Amino acid sequence: MRPDQIQPEMYEKQLQDKQAELAKLMVSLSLPEMEVYASQPSHYRMRAEFRIWHEGDDLYYAMFDPADPRTPIRTDQFLAASHLINELMPKLIDAVRDTPILRHKLFQVDFLTTTTGEALISLLYHKPIDDEWNTAAQQLNDTFPACHFIGRSRKKKQILTRDFVMETLTVHGQKFHYQQVENSFTQPNANISEKMLEWALDVTKEASGDLLEMYCGNGNFSIPLARRFDRVVATEISKVSVNSAQLNIAINGMHNVQVVKMASEDVSAALNGDVELPKSLVQAGVSELTPSVVLVDPPRAGLDDATVELIRKIDSILYISCNPETLKSNLESLSSTHEVVRFAMFDQFPYTHHVETGVYLQRKHPV
Repeated sequence: MRPDQIQPEMYEKQLQDKQAELAKLMVSLSLPEMEVYASQPSHYRMRAEFRIWHEGDDLYYAMFDPADPRTPIRTDQFLAASHLINELMPKLIDAVRDTPILRHKLFQVDFLTTTTGEALISLLYHKPIDDEWNTAAQQLNDTFPACHFIGRSRKKKQILTRDFVMETLTVHGQKFHYQQVENSFTQPNANISEKMLEWALDVTKEASGDLLEMYCGNGNFSIPLARRFDRVVATEISKVSVNSAQLNIAINGMHNVQVVKMASEDVSAALNGDVELPKSLVQAGVSELTPSVVLVDPPRAGLDDATVELIRKIDSILYISCNPETLKSNLESLSSTHEVVRFAMFDQFPYTHHVETGVYLQRKHPV
């Protein structure tokens, strides 16, 4: 995304265009009325990445147009990024510009911020990080309260204080706390994330029993939904995300959630009876789990055939999608057994073609 594409005065039109495109894509399916959740038109991204461009004695943040990847676009401020990122950008570039050891071979800066005022800043280098860098970086860290710094070079990661921030999301007036680790997946738009969680709680308000969740990440959905169900068993392949999920479950005081590190394909194979149930799933109590709802939040590739067959066995399906095209394909496969009763669009990524979608399906009653 180029900085000049962020035009708050045009936000409503781009939202309407997205809604129209999504409706056109899904026109062949029998879907209920679309619920549309708008983003804030500016300062909505809690994380941002910038290249660092060196030009004589000057250096500055840069972004690039995919159509012209060789020409840097100077980006002193970025309207899509949080207020805190914009506040930190000039202060950091001034501090680094005047410190040769921090400036030399610096090629990228990543920001991760929270709604509660924390920031994690990663400095990426085309040179080895050494003790001299550590000393200068520690002095830099000391001048930025509530910030945590990380240095990265080839095969090396130097953590000065810690490599995570603690985010707090408010859902129907209740606060939930999440560890968010550098380079792990987190929802970039905190306001939309809160709306998605409220929507998920709303569509499952009549649900009871147990919940099976796949692709749980750091427990973003698992933790608020745990209050809705007797037991939750959630699976995730990323070790970093699993560790964060387990921490987040503990700090939010949830005692009915178990997280298992396992790929969705392996979970599906085991629960479909194609392979013996792995020990980790047995220990999580899957054998006694009777899910009334399954939650899936897959990557852009959508659900594989085995996972579609698995979730078909469960009465209610909560599907969060980051790719409407693969969602459509999966919904076509599920249409013989389930029908969509709620359908929502979440504008997670304003001013881009990307859209987040939520559907809630229930088993069709036999004719």
